[in-house]
Amino acid sequence: MQVPAPFDYARATSVEHAIGLLERLGEGARLVAGGHSLLPMMKLRLANLEYLIDINDLHDELGYITFEPDQVRIGAMARHRELLESDELAGIFPIVRDAERVIADPVVRNRGTLGGSLCQADPSEDLSAVCTAIGASCLIRGSTGERVVTMEDFHRGPYETAVGDAEMLIEVRLPIRPGGSSAYEKVERRAGDWAVVSAGAAVWMADGVITDARIGLAAVGPNTTSIEAVSEALRGETPSEEVYARAGAIAAQQCRPTADGRGSVDFKRHLADELTRRTLRRSVARLTEGEQHR
Repeated sequence: MQVPAPFDYARATSVEHAIGLLERLGEGARLVAGGHSLLPMMKLRLANLEYLIDINDLHDELGYITFEPDQVRIGAMARHRELLESDELAGIFPIVRDAERVIADPVVRNRGTLGGSLCQADPSEDLSAVCTAIGASCLIRGSTGERVVTMEDFHRGPYETAVGDAEMLIEVRLPIRPGGSSAYEKVERRAGDWAVVSAGAAVWMADGVITDARIGLAAVGPNTTSIEAVSEALRGETPSEEVYARAGAIAAQQCRPTADGRGSVDFKRHLADELTRRTLRRSVARLTEGEQHR
């Protein structure tokens, strides 16, 4: 039977309490909310922790989805189910609902959180690709204050983030830009599984021309991948299958997949190409159909 190594347990009652516990207990402590990724790693002894700090009581404090004229602020304790069911969020960022529909299963979505997904920093994680594509930023708090980092700076490698030992991810900020829409696509071995490859795209247009675009790829490198060369190739272009094919080819060339039980390097590059095309095509179609970022 797989069982974790012995650990102590504490239950935080506020953000300040949680940060204080992290500061006092040191690097052997970890926050847990849903725990659907962390606990299996502990059972396999891939993560050996001295303390778990339960933050489920912080949902009232950090479970918000707040809409402002220029951004959406989402608390780190917002559950997957809450993100999935928010029609207002889906109207502004359809990519979020696309991704939430293919994350795990209802049991996981009822308990798992946005902050937990991002902080796990699994290279195959869905919401990291989503947040990368739409240019999100992360608010991190410690006992000495707060700081905001981009998604590119937030993920530093597999299972490694910019959040320090005595810090906590508080909020994710999604910038609202006019004339944009987004989409997410994922290939998985079975429903709810980690991605073989996934792609998120966000496109902004004016007068029928792409003014900006961003791609976020998962499961094709040591962390979620944003490819600036794709953005450069799309700016100023009129959407077409030729343009999508060019972007897909760049994505396939510049990602860094490794062969594993989910597929070969060539297969994953092929998926990066195809899913980049699909998400760009779908994002543009949503724009022309009126489903766009306000």
